[in-house]
Amino acid sequence: MIIKKILSLAASIISLFILQFIFLVNSISQENNIKSYSRDSGVLSLMYHRFNENKYPSTNIRMDIFDEQMKIIKNQGYEFYDPNNFLNEFNKVKKNKKILITIDDGFKSFYNEAWPYLKKNKIPFILFVSTEPVGKKGYMTWDEIKEIDDSDIGYIGHHSHTHEYLIDMTEKEFINDIETATEIFKDKLGYVPPIFSYPFGEYSLFMKNYISKNFEIAFGQHSGIIDNNKDKFELPRFPINEKYGDLKRFNSLINYNPLEYKSLKPVEKKLENNDNPPKLIVEFFDNQKNIKNINCYSNNGGSWGQPNLVFEKNILYINFESKFLPRRGRINCSLNDDGKWRWFGTQFVIMEN
Repeated sequence: MIIKKILSLAASIISLFILQFIFLVNSISQENNIKSYSRDSGVLSLMYHRFNENKYPSTNIRMDIFDEQMKIIKNQGYEFYDPNNFLNEFNKVKKNKKILITIDDGFKSFYNEAWPYLKKNKIPFILFVSTEPVGKKGYMTWDEIKEIDDSDIGYIGHHSHTHEYLIDMTEKEFINDIETATEIFKDKLGYVPPIFSYPFGEYSLFMKNYISKNFEIAFGQHSGIIDNNKDKFELPRFPINEKYGDLKRFNSLINYNPLEYKSLKPVEKKLENNDNPPKLIVEFFDNQKNIKNINCYSNNGGSWGQPNLVFEKNILYINFESKFLPRRGRINCSLNDDGKWRWFGTQFVIMEN
């Protein structure tokens, strides 16, 4: 009887060990398969601010140019992506590239100029709202925001409360700013938008980690095309304005494709003096052909140029000879992949000494 109990106990221990081993193997397998080369055609997101406010060229687009841009998208056969589908299908591989329209800040000129156009042409979009300026001169009112929210094509996003340089705040001040906006959204709209947009595209690792626990997706302001391997809390968008919105450039960028990668380091995008310039390391998938055709440009040292690129198998080391100047450091890379142009970019926030 004692022997049977001992054998039974031993069998139970062995079974438990086997189950734990299987669980561990499966966990490791799942972790290793989190990212794999998907050949995702991706989502190209465009970012707008003001419309027909010509005295603000860095954030404005003329409506006649905007109209031509929307026609280019339609004429080239691309589909405007419904934000609800974008959220629900993020991990799904897209066979055909989608176009996602986003508008930041909730300026009155959007409501007066672009909203009637988008409504008439049934073009879906995300409107990122900062709650503090709402109703002030030059900004939309809550009634106008609710009108967008109640429509079939408008989707409201969270864009902080003050729209200040949040990265300059203390951690407590940053959290308070986001939570203040969150409470106002609950009061005014009855819910908290699950999509976030970092003001000025600036964020630290602390900010990103906080946002990832409170939202489903977050956008920056660095250029690139979204694929299902991109970090959901630092998604790229192409800024469109009078300087970067001319039709020749627009015709080119609208045909860019995703450049998928496994990882991009450093993960901290806020650079102090002793971290500047960063050691930028990009690990690509083995499946990506022609990777050594890549070209990169950066604005370190205060002017755009080509940094030194070093490859070790599928890992790219981007070496900068000089520091980035405050306030933003940008790196854009493109790849001619058998005639198909692929693109990705990243942005660092450079802190003053």
